[in-house]
Amino acid sequence: MDLKTALAETIAKAAGMEAPQVAGLLETPPDPKMGDAALPCFKLAKELRKAPPVIAQELAGKLEAPAFVTRTEAAGGYLNFFYDRNFYAESVLSALEEAGEDWGRSDAGAGKTVVIDYSSVNIAKPFHIGHLSSTAIGSALYKIYKYLGYDVVGVNHLGDWGTQFGKLIAAYKLWGNDEEIDRDSVSAMLKLYVRFHEEAEKDESLNEQGRAWFKKIEEGDEEALRIFEWFKELTLREAKRVYERLDVQFDSYAGESFYNDKIPAVLDELREKNLLVQSEGAWVVRLDEEGLPPAIILKSDGTTLYATRDLAAAEYRKKTYDFYKNLYVVAYQQNLHFKQLFAVLKKMGHEWAEQCEHVAFGMVSLEDGTLSTRKGKIVLLEDVLTKAVEKTRAVIEEKNPGLANKEQVAEEIGVGAVIFSTLSQSRIKDITFSFDRVLNYDGETGPYVQYTHTRCASVLARCAELTGEPDMDALTDDDAFAVLKLLASFPQALAAASEKNEPFYVTRYLLDLAQAFNKYYYEHRIIDGSAEQTIARAALVRGVKNTLKTGLALLGIKAPDKM
Repeated sequence: MDLKTALAETIAKAAGMEAPQVAGLLETPPDPKMGDAALPCFKLAKELRKAPPVIAQELAGKLEAPAFVTRTEAAGGYLNFFYDRNFYAESVLSALEEAGEDWGRSDAGAGKTVVIDYSSVNIAKPFHIGHLSSTAIGSALYKIYKYLGYDVVGVNHLGDWGTQFGKLIAAYKLWGNDEEIDRDSVSAMLKLYVRFHEEAEKDESLNEQGRAWFKKIEEGDEEALRIFEWFKELTLREAKRVYERLDVQFDSYAGESFYNDKIPAVLDELREKNLLVQSEGAWVVRLDEEGLPPAIILKSDGTTLYATRDLAAAEYRKKTYDFYKNLYVVAYQQNLHFKQLFAVLKKMGHEWAEQCEHVAFGMVSLEDGTLSTRKGKIVLLEDVLTKAVEKTRAVIEEKNPGLANKEQVAEEIGVGAVIFSTLSQSRIKDITFSFDRVLNYDGETGPYVQYTHTRCASVLARCAELTGEPDMDALTDDDAFAVLKLLASFPQALAAASEKNEPFYVTRYLLDLAQAFNKYYYEHRIIDGSAEQTIARAALVRGVKNTLKTGLALLGIKAPDKM
């Protein structure tokens, strides 16, 4: 049992409450002089019908403090607890040693499935920097939920349906070169698509050809489907190269086209429940009671929209995976779309619509002049990664030219810096990406956390031969205690990240841990004094190293031992 749980049980017994409820209320005071844990009693005032200071005083008098608590103090509306530092160090480090690189792992999600829809590349279109946030946030949540014991299904909901694919096939039949398309894939397809639109402005019959080819796709024409599937294969080949660099996985690539044969059942259901009404030629579901504009389900020409396919996708996912949560990692501009989607699902009688959530995020932009583009205004994500790696390689050549595995380390630092910067603030905020800032070894960056990990590895290599029992008195100073408290709180950071679908809680935690450890490192000699004291300090360093490595891995970032 961890100390927080033990303390919560003690308080719960005195207050006549449930331990999990109390555990959720416990806080870490901002100033160690105010204690090592605190219970804000104003959160109990309503339930206990007493003033917060009275609750704090009464609990202080009734509590039978556990062995690791040396002092309990009522201060205003807070009940503060002071820990026995020696006991605390031994308890935390024992738990860390036992867990190793699995510190923070739990079975909290056992038996529950989380479906995460993220990245969602468009077939025959560039995998650009605009996909970075959805890909990085979704991938981090995928890894965090798995680490917490959930069954996770990662879905890449491909943009693979629409009249544009008929136009692309028409362009290919007119001007396509198989060798060029196979070599340049998306770049070649984009050129064909752009040329089609330029030519169609002069020759309207081209649009007719495009519509005819899309009709062939809809009708299952063998040639049309063969070309279409080839375009999908080439697009995914290019995307998967980027996914591999980002350590991103998916369990399903079921895109928009996958749900075409499932749409009629959705339309029948909407009609049976008298939800479809005609408005200006289109068929819509009215959402007046929800304070939303009507959701358009069928256009006046009878064609379906995103909303129609998303309804079919949501029903399919519930039926197939029986999800506990169904998350859509999509930009905040789609807020209205998802509000309408969930509202329609509720109107259809699906109580599980409450389990669907739009995980919204802000925009990513590059500082002017940091990256020249090969395709006009489109900045390819792969180019961003490659540029970050090139800049990292230059730093390594300058500062550590003799480093082994330079190419691998440059890739791990450069790509890791891009991922970390994307996740280093609340996801809803817009990001202005700067290579100099994200690759800074001294700032609040991925390389800073990775460098702290290598520092830990270096220290441990120098004291690997020591044997004996650790002297925990060596870890009772304020700096070591601050690191210990942070190490103990890693499970809470993971819980917060999953509860709020916010990987930022993990990046912020890693920065706090790295900063606290570096303060300790600069102000204390780790390999000093008796062997027993050094062994105790080495245990602390090992705990930091393992936790940093685990936290970075959950974000999709490697932790090199040397930089």
